[in-house]
Amino acid sequence: MNIFAQIRRVVITALEAMVAEGALPTGLSFDNVTVEPPRDPAHGDLATNAAMVLAKPAGLKPRDVAEVLAGHLARDPRVVEATVAGPGFLNLRLTPDVWRGVVSAAVRLGPAFGRSDLGKGQRVNVEYVSANPTGPLHVGHTRGAVFGDALASLLDFTGHQVTREYYVNDGGGQVDTLARSVYLRYLEAHGRPVEFPDGTYPGDYLVPVGEALKAKVGDRFVEMGEQGWLAEVREFATEAMMALIREDLAALGVRMDVFFSEKELYGSGRIEVALAALDDKGLIYEGKLEPPKGKLPEDWEPREQTLFRATAHGDDVDRPVKKSDGAWTYFAPDIAYHFDKIERGFEALIDVFGADHGGYVKRIKAAVSALSDGQVPLDIELTQLVKLWKNGAPFKMSKRAGTFVTLRDVVDQVGPDVTRFVMLTRKNDAPLDFDFDKALEQSKDNPVFYVQYAHARIASVLRKAEGLDCSDATLAEVDLSVLTHPEELGLIRKLAEWPRLVEAAAQAHEPHRVAFYLYDLASAYHALQHQGKLNADLRFLRADAPAQTQARLAMIRAVAVVLAAGLGILGVTPAEDM
Repeated sequence: MNIFAQIRRVVITALEAMVAEGALPTGLSFDNVTVEPPRDPAHGDLATNAAMVLAKPAGLKPRDVAEVLAGHLARDPRVVEATVAGPGFLNLRLTPDVWRGVVSAAVRLGPAFGRSDLGKGQRVNVEYVSANPTGPLHVGHTRGAVFGDALASLLDFTGHQVTREYYVNDGGGQVDTLARSVYLRYLEAHGRPVEFPDGTYPGDYLVPVGEALKAKVGDRFVEMGEQGWLAEVREFATEAMMALIREDLAALGVRMDVFFSEKELYGSGRIEVALAALDDKGLIYEGKLEPPKGKLPEDWEPREQTLFRATAHGDDVDRPVKKSDGAWTYFAPDIAYHFDKIERGFEALIDVFGADHGGYVKRIKAAVSALSDGQVPLDIELTQLVKLWKNGAPFKMSKRAGTFVTLRDVVDQVGPDVTRFVMLTRKNDAPLDFDFDKALEQSKDNPVFYVQYAHARIASVLRKAEGLDCSDATLAEVDLSVLTHPEELGLIRKLAEWPRLVEAAAQAHEPHRVAFYLYDLASAYHALQHQGKLNADLRFLRADAPAQTQARLAMIRAVAVVLAAGLGILGVTPAEDM
């Protein structure tokens, strides 16, 4: 039940009537007409910009359009008042029964309240985390994992068919470095003294991997040259690291649908097929790029090489795909990977990258645009850095990892629910300060506690409603006309925003909006419960007023339904008791 969408349809019908009667010219587009909460609640329940956006193309004054539209809208039985404000904004007040209907709908629909067919079953691939399989996930990966997972859930909630995907970067030189680092731990397990040269991975997390390798192959590799053991150790080490990464993700509540191996692109012919598709479009050529200003990128060469005409699809420069020695650049398998996604039938792609990958955005967008003839949109979302604090000071690096704070360090400190919620209290492209002390604080200043506490308090009230039928089937049918207090109606209006909010968040790819909304909804609930402490007439449970009690129980049950749905999107467990 989306009241904003319903009233927008009323507005559009009224505008069509105005066209039919000659008050508006034909041929106008109503696409930009919106119905939203007014900035100041004192102005009304809803506001529409219809007159403001239609006046200019109609050749009329906004206020004149608004006044005629107000007359049409005032005839609808749901509209109590339609008033024109300022240069032509139109504010509406609805009957209280319209808002009360939200309570019944939320209780009746339960977890389905707010779900929509916005996505119309569109197949969307959301790729996130995609860390090199060279060690445990760090705190930066944590933010990307939480954001990507919440975004995938948000899209699923709004009618998209979502595939969660992890791209395993196991085809580059970093996995050879991993193999050499594991081999050193393997020698160490045999009692050999070792030193870790610069560029290797000295973290303690590889100690058990070296021991596991010893258990598997014994001393077979101890005296063997690198060429004899490198391939086998590389495969063993990569599998061990991916097992560790899967465990880390599971600890955070993240489970992928697909793990796609970069290594499988090499030698399979898929890179060649993808580049041939671009070549058929006249987008591959042999050429020499001008040296870029500043630091030279790794894929620049002063010699002629094979280039992708990325500038034809919005990039700043053309991009090398093959070096002069015939080796692929890092970009070539990225092209093939995204071509594979397109070939699998995805209708939209989303990549979640760390902020340090900002330079890859234009080239990958250009590749997807070229490969799909502009038919498959690609959105690349960047996640900014996370700064960790504890006891008023920066949180120190992990000894186990050697150089960084791991995902497990964070989850072990505060748990997965707190980790996930806090990671979503800022927009993904804004820096985030993660304070462990505040994250565990039981106060209004801790958003995850405040939201979970609201859900737990509602559960407690429902448990205390002795002798009353609190089943959803009963609460969905109770008489709600006794809900008349302004704060009750204010809470219900906040509930009514949920279907609109969740669609807007999905369209913008911004799951943090859900976290913000849940905090506001929890605040409205806590405020109303506090009023009951000051005024006995506003208490949820009143033995002398059973009808009012049951109506209020339906109202707070509706709040719990929305809190649980929103927390579910964020991957956070609704608390039943705190």
